[in-house]
Amino acid sequence: MQIIDLSHPICNDMPVYPGTESPIIKQETSLEKDGFIEKTIHMSSHTGTHIDSPAHIIKAGKSLDSFDVKYFAGRGAVLNFCEINGSIININDLLPFEEIIASVEFLLINIGWSRFWGKKQYFINYPVLSIKSVEWITTNFKLKGLGIDAISVDRENSSIFPVHRTILKKEIIVIENLANLEQLGTATFLFSCFPLKIENADGSPIRAVAFLD
Repeated sequence: MQIIDLSHPICNDMPVYPGTESPIIKQETSLEKDGFIEKTIHMSSHTGTHIDSPAHIIKAGKSLDSFDVKYFAGRGAVLNFCEINGSIININDLLPFEEIIASVEFLLINIGWSRFWGKKQYFINYPVLSIKSVEWITTNFKLKGLGIDAISVDRENSSIFPVHRTILKKEIIVIENLANLEQLGTATFLFSCFPLKIENADGSPIRAVAFLD
């Protein structure tokens, strides 16, 4: 079995969603003085590779700690749209993968944007799923989660977050800032995205991992 890390590292001055406070990781003790090392970590619940719960966007939506732990693991597949012509992924782009989507619980969209991690390009002009394609996915398939290797599933200038709302209202979690999707090929795999068990969590950083058979 091969295990692929699909997560970006968390550190000071890392890329964050515009307007979000950067994480602060501070060493509080030392081996020399205290005999042990301990750090304080201050960060948003949507830092780095993370998942969004319905509570993030939907009024009275379900928080992450309300989901059974088994919800955060299952069969996954990657759809490759790195060479897509345009900035919108439409239903016609997805139709050739209908059988694959039907066979998994986690659908990961590879647009190749993780290669821009740490650069200005990461935050602009990334392809997104159209609302009609998201409605088609969430209506016709039983998914636990939908993920992408970009800062958001919505446009960078969105203020109403229609893609988030369409996905989260079906109690499907959103996974953002994925990495290394190009390493996964076309076969399905076991995917896990376990969140921290935070009370009333609207989101949580995760260590997203793929287990290749």
